[in-house]
Amino acid sequence: MSEAGRITEDGVARLRARIGVPEPHPMPPHYREPNTDAFRNVAIAYGDDNPLWCDPGYGAGTRWGGPIASPVLVGGDTLIGEDEVTEVPAEHKDLMKGDPLRGVHAFYAASAREWWAPLVPGRHVTRRNALVGVLDKQSEFAERAIHEWTGQVFQDDAGALLSGQYRLMVRTERTKARERKKYDAIEIEPYTDEQIDEITEQYLAEHRRGADPRWWEDVEEGDELGPMVKGPLTVTDMICWHVGMGMGLYGVAPLRIGAQNRQRIPRFFHRDDLNVPDVMQRVHWDPEFARRSGNPTTFDYGRMRETWLIHLCTDWMGDDAWLWKLECEFRKFNYVGDTQWLGGRVTRKHLADGDRPAVDIELWARNQRDEVTTPGTATILLPSREHGAVRLPDPPGGATDLTGALAAIAEGFTRR
Repeated sequence: MSEAGRITEDGVARLRARIGVPEPHPMPPHYREPNTDAFRNVAIAYGDDNPLWCDPGYGAGTRWGGPIASPVLVGGDTLIGEDEVTEVPAEHKDLMKGDPLRGVHAFYAASAREWWAPLVPGRHVTRRNALVGVLDKQSEFAERAIHEWTGQVFQDDAGALLSGQYRLMVRTERTKARERKKYDAIEIEPYTDEQIDEITEQYLAEHRRGADPRWWEDVEEGDELGPMVKGPLTVTDMICWHVGMGMGLYGVAPLRIGAQNRQRIPRFFHRDDLNVPDVMQRVHWDPEFARRSGNPTTFDYGRMRETWLIHLCTDWMGDDAWLWKLECEFRKFNYVGDTQWLGGRVTRKHLADGDRPAVDIELWARNQRDEVTTPGTATILLPSREHGAVRLPDPPGGATDLTGALAAIAEGFTRR
């Protein structure tokens, strides 16, 4: 048995033995058969007003022939996809019990996503979930770190493999991680009227490329994306986020359903100043709960900034292009009151797979303290005057079903 709170060879070996073993997702999908209303609500949740995501009249005039879902919706921890595998296979039940690294600190450090086909309204989506990578790394703030990658792949009822989503949890020993503080005390300074006016002017200056194609031939390495602004972050932004995106992995719910949830996961509930139990997720909207967790005030979800970088890409690339891959790291907190300035730069122009006009993008979100909170990268397929319209990418390994896709993805993680 592994020693609680310690990274041991036995624990890592047991964790690696789980790679590729399918298991149900903890929560049912927020949208079982997402329609254009779902498309619109998700886009609004992260501040995107592109009519391609929800206007049938507009969508009919595009290469897609109708509205398609924003890349944000096609995946997401609990957004779409009913489980293809509804219970752990009998032969793996003992293997999947408990946490082989029990007591070892885990934090959500990065996300990677890729998209292979558009989601159109009214499709039923299935998903398959498994651990896909266990990598041994050195951590800046703790000596040894285990990078634990989980993967989910999604397919619609017409047989199209839609997307893959990969989530990185970094596991570090708590005692070592606490020897150094990653974040010093942070003060959120009030804004002047002039600063608020500057942010408002940036919002009003932003525009999406839309129906105007961004031709591959017209793009050069070094071209800039943005700027795009998101903030100052408010609790209202968090509320609007949840309206479109649901309540996440813990199934946060009100009243009777909330009480039932507390019976299921009692440790997720903490008492407030009135001795009322409430979800630990309250750290995102209650400053006192946030301070109990060691933060100066409330903060966002890393997934929010990922969707903002997606928004930056889709505004820049236009409706005829295709966002193929995006990966980002969550390096610093984004506190209520913080403003994120998003930008990007074309780092490579090439023919992907030999014949798909593509550009690689460096991305970032930088706060008003001039700290990069969320660095990332993306690959975008662009229409070409010479090579023609975008051809959608092939799923990993040429897979045609969820099993094959997840197996190919796990094989790819062995080379990281």
